[in-house]
Amino acid sequence: MNTTIPILENEHVKLEALTLENYNHLFPIAKQEKLVQYSPSDIETPNALKIYVETALKQHEAKTSIPFIIFDKKTQKYAGSTRFMNINWTNKVLHIGATWIGRQYQGTGLNTQIKHLMINHAFNELDFEKIEFTIDERNMRSRKAVEKLGCTLEGILRKNVYLLDGFKRNTCYYGLLKEEWKNS
Repeated sequence: MNTTIPILENEHVKLEALTLENYNHLFPIAKQEKLVQYSPSDIETPNALKIYVETALKQHEAKTSIPFIIFDKKTQKYAGSTRFMNINWTNKVLHIGATWIGRQYQGTGLNTQIKHLMINHAFNELDFEKIEFTIDERNMRSRKAVEKLGCTLEGILRKNVYLLDGFKRNTCYYGLLKEEWKNS
């Protein structure tokens, strides 16, 4: 059960440990309006972002999360954050989630590069057998992205998560089994 935060990288992106020493690089991105409109997470103010990072770090201490800061090699700038979360070491299942990148990085292929690094690491290095994604039913862009990765919609939980604006969303659960992953 190795919870050391590794550096994951390829020619496009570098994922390294999200810490209280480096999260301030994310302020310009986190304050973008409605960046996480489909998420229950608040990151728009410096204090909210700090609380968000502290929560991720507490989850890491509890061995249920591995948080990353995203560095885009093309622009040589920090682009956002992501993490392995809801880690179930016994059953070899984890979520990839809490992913947000600045609008200037959306649609550039960066998120696909991030997901490939994380999926390969989870299956090949951490020896997990299943990866799950939870996505707001209305977030078609994210749903299509995980479907392109080969994920299967396993079900929709109705009205199970309140968002910051008070809306109670339906959450789509997607899964990817190790044997289904083509890029290993």
